[in-house]
Amino acid sequence: MPESPDLSKIDDVLNHYRGERGALIPVLQEAQSIYGYLPEEVLRRISSELNVPLSKIYGVITFYAQFYLTPRGKHVIKSCQGTACHVRGAKGVLESLTRELGVEPGGTTEDLRFSLETVACVGTCFLAPVIMIDEDYYGKLTPKRAIDALGKYSPNGEKDES
Repeated sequence: MPESPDLSKIDDVLNHYRGERGALIPVLQEAQSIYGYLPEEVLRRISSELNVPLSKIYGVITFYAQFYLTPRGKHVIKSCQGTACHVRGAKGVLESLTRELGVEPGGTTEDLRFSLETVACVGTCFLAPVIMIDEDYYGKLTPKRAIDALGKYSPNGEKDES
């Protein structure tokens, strides 16, 4: 069971937005920035402090793809599955990442090092097939080259520049 989040971290955000109309989404964005995702205890605190029903908060969170209810990895891998990438082998790249990381798309590794997502297009069709790790693009991939790209991200969560 994950340990309870430090709810005091959200106090400044709640104090800043208290009484402001339309504050829910900015508060959720800032809370997610603080915790990396939106733990239930944090949502209950937001509900109580902003006087917004928890059901409404969950409605907003589940509507917008930017919000996460489970912990995310230090590094987010986006595997492009668009037409150009698909034609040039994106399925094999995704399968190799899934095998290597031990998670399906939408999942996060147990060590919270990586989250794996599929996306429709990253807008770099000339590099197909492509993955993004955080803000970095890796293109013209083979399944092996995709796995090699993972090695550039050290276990402590930092990008290894060597």
